[in-house]
Amino acid sequence: MLRAMTTHPTAPRHLTVAVLTYRRPRDLEAVLPLLVEQARGVRDLVDARVLVVDNDADGSAGEQVSAVRAEAGGHAEAVVVDGVVERTPGIASARNRALAESHGSDLLVFIDDDERPSEGWLRSLLELQARTGAAAVVGPVRSEYEVEPDPFIVAGRFFVRRRLATGTRVEVAATNNLLLDLGEVRRQALRFDVALGQLGGEDTLFTRSLVSGGGAIVWCAEAVVTDVVPAHRVTRRWVVQRAYSSGNGWGLTSVMLAGRGLPRLVTRMRLTGAGGVRVAGGAARVLLGTASRSLGQRARGVRTAARGAGMVAGAWGAGYREYGRADG
Repeated sequence: MLRAMTTHPTAPRHLTVAVLTYRRPRDLEAVLPLLVEQARGVRDLVDARVLVVDNDADGSAGEQVSAVRAEAGGHAEAVVVDGVVERTPGIASARNRALAESHGSDLLVFIDDDERPSEGWLRSLLELQARTGAAAVVGPVRSEYEVEPDPFIVAGRFFVRRRLATGTRVEVAATNNLLLDLGEVRRQALRFDVALGQLGGEDTLFTRSLVSGGGAIVWCAEAVVTDVVPAHRVTRRWVVQRAYSSGNGWGLTSVMLAGRGLPRLVTRMRLTGAGGVRVAGGAARVLLGTASRSLGQRARGVRTAARGAGMVAGAWGAGYREYGRADG
């Protein structure tokens, strides 16, 4: 599979590891030292720095950034830690700021502030990209919980994510554990769509565009990060809304990528049909689970139906404001 790539392995010299944050001081305190240590551990491969993009106009992350910067800079193997404030609300604006602040880098890695990298995480991403010349490398995310999930959530496998073999090519990726070859990003003049900044799906559109423009995204099974799931996300309401949002993002971005006129209409109809099948199938599964007293059947039916409903809504332009905030 990797031999089919047309790009050649690269030897990048500069890497930015970007973590986006918004009023999560505890998470930032936990993840920043880990990222500095990861950057220190790949000095034989790249010149790495850590970048914090604070999406709080008040710059509330400044104290944590300053503390880690002082420690990282005073170490025998110093690592640069930079912090910037992106005052425009929305995750797409924050991601675009990370791109802009990485103008001197060859590679950019995104990780979320509520995630924790495993040992060797960054090295695994870098080595696979160097071997394959891929435009992007994505790794798996596993979840840990602040509180025990509801049995409905466990049975519905709401937090179970895909697992693939290293080197598998994928068509879409999230940006919570993603390495980007900035040379390819610049060649395609890609940015995150700010229209999706508070709806979600900006990473779906970005990575699907990267692939449609000729870039390859490959999976790295060894580059694991752990998502620390807070108590307010371990609820039935939240996971069902997230399933709806996932389908909604796919629908919206599919229409955006389809162009205009007849191709867009065909895409809308195809998504409506596919989403409708999921809604009907999910509802049938809920009924079957209710009749058979199977919690797993009911929960997975709800998840399937919610994703299908999101696809239909997205097909016709109705977005779900996943990242809505009081400040815009």
